[in-house]
Amino acid sequence: MKNVDITGIFCYTERMNKTPFQDLPEALKHIEILERDMSEMQAENARLRDLIRLANKARFGSSSEKAKYILDEQISLFNEAEVFADESAPEPVIVEKHTRKPKRTKEQLAKELPVQEIVLELPENERVCGICEGDLHPIGKTLVRRELNFIPAKAFVTEIYQTSYNCGDCEKESDEANIVKAAVPAPVVKRGLASPSAAAHTFYQKYVNALPLYRQAKDWANFGVTISRATLANWIIYIALTWLAPLWDQMKTQLLTADVILADETVVQVLKEPGKTPQSESRMWVYCTGSGCGPPIVLYEYQPSRAGEHPKKFLEGTKPGFYLHTDGYAGYNGVKDAVHCGCWAHLRRKFNDALPKTDKKDSKALEGLSFCQKLFKLEDGWAEFTPENRLKHRHKYSEPVLDEFFVWLESVNALQGGKLSEAVTYARNQRKPLSAFLLDGRIEISTNRVENAIRPFAVGRKNFLFADTVNGAKASAIAYSVVETARANGLNPYQYLLHLFTELPSVLTKDPAAALTEFFPWAGVIKENCRFAVDERGQLSV
Repeated sequence: MKNVDITGIFCYTERMNKTPFQDLPEALKHIEILERDMSEMQAENARLRDLIRLANKARFGSSSEKAKYILDEQISLFNEAEVFADESAPEPVIVEKHTRKPKRTKEQLAKELPVQEIVLELPENERVCGICEGDLHPIGKTLVRRELNFIPAKAFVTEIYQTSYNCGDCEKESDEANIVKAAVPAPVVKRGLASPSAAAHTFYQKYVNALPLYRQAKDWANFGVTISRATLANWIIYIALTWLAPLWDQMKTQLLTADVILADETVVQVLKEPGKTPQSESRMWVYCTGSGCGPPIVLYEYQPSRAGEHPKKFLEGTKPGFYLHTDGYAGYNGVKDAVHCGCWAHLRRKFNDALPKTDKKDSKALEGLSFCQKLFKLEDGWAEFTPENRLKHRHKYSEPVLDEFFVWLESVNALQGGKLSEAVTYARNQRKPLSAFLLDGRIEISTNRVENAIRPFAVGRKNFLFADTVNGAKASAIAYSVVETARANGLNPYQYLLHLFTELPSVLTKDPAAALTEFFPWAGVIKENCRFAVDERGQLSV
């Protein structure tokens, strides 16, 4: 307690026509109450200032978390060395200098596309020499230019007839006809007009291009087809729950065998959720395999809430001691037999949010941010390393930075209620998960992999805003799972969907419990027939 002039307090209370304090303890108690109230108001004031600053930043500022965008322009461009200098930091690992990749030529862009040659020839009546009037003979052709052509889609109806066959000899001998009919593939929608190509187009437009069904219905009208949004929705729900759900189940079994699994969730609104109002929020959960843990798998799962019971139930059957990589949400703590791994990108974001509007250079938030940036910079240099080699470098270079960070963290005395206090508290509570990347080279230091996987759904949600029914939300979860897993394995989503809708109905009609491993996006035949065209640099070509 600071020394306080009690005389002033007595005089003040007398001027305010209040009864003066009778003794010193009573006055000191009153001062203590005032100081506590003032501290609470200061914390509330700091919190409100942070909210205003973040709102302005979200509206007007850069969304990038890279250091050169986070700091003031002057600091980031001219004083970067002073800001991030640290004599105790280890020497960086030498990596090959980055060089800008050359732009692709027109020939490289069109390398994987089919080519149609157009040969321009003289009419026969002009193949006469203008000098001697002799016949002109072709001696070769010269490439003049290349053009990229596009033929718009065309809608037409296919009528499928089944041919019947009769054995004449059997009929003569037994007077009974032996009729054999040609096999008919199962339809993708029973008693519906949808073909595999029409269904694949509908799924592709909605779950890859984020085109809502009402806009798709208008697009169909441009081709002369009158089809309602309700019909398109019926196609999606029936196909996803009937043909794609078994594939989703078997991909989930495969995902649960991975040593590293990442998880995240985002908001989804379902209008007709039993027991809930249309305005209430539900959740779309996303799970994906870690780098170096087998083929990439991305699975979405719809659930009505954010309760921790949902990831606990989904992850039943995983390997004991597997690595579960998530943000700091406590709902994941219910997953037993998992080594929980934290996300440095979330911590970096919290220190970024805590940066003051001015005087960033001397702020504690910038110090915390610099530790995060050091770790990410080191990881960038090891991107092409094997997991074993990456782990060795982490222990040599990242672990000292980590130890220094947590020592520094104990010295930070942040104002309660402020964004810096939130960042410091998060880091202290997440110390063990944030250090887990030192256990295995396959563990990444951020959950960016699963956040990138959930982004297509977030983009689509901006267009179609909500799901009407629970079945619609479940169908969307399955469809996004198939599409995003296909993309992660380098497949053309439309070609993959077309293959599934052509083959799966016949396979699952004959055997609903059939093993679908040959239809996994990483299966050899699938990768050969449905892959994207890749150029010599390993990038997807047009």
